[in-house]
Amino acid sequence: MLSKKITIKIPAGLEARPVALLVQVASQYESSIYIEYEDKKVNAKSIMGMMSLGLAAGEEVEVTASGNDEGTAIAEIEKYLAAQE
Repeated sequence: MLSKKITIKIPAGLEARPVALLVQVASQYESSIYIEYEDKKVNAKSIMGMMSLGLAAGEEVEVTASGNDEGTAIAEIEKYLAAQE
């Protein structure tokens, strides 16, 4: 199991479209992937779960992955969340 703190740099934060794209990124991996913010921990492959976090730009989350491709999964999620598009 790997875990990493990541700051969200997507200017609009995680609203509908960025959440859908994040779920697509996470769903490419076999590993179980969770995103934790404050006292909530949700499955990164769940659109409804991710929307419930209501994350804004500049907030820090902890991404945890467990499985065969956990390292690659965290790296790709970090690359997506750190994008400043």
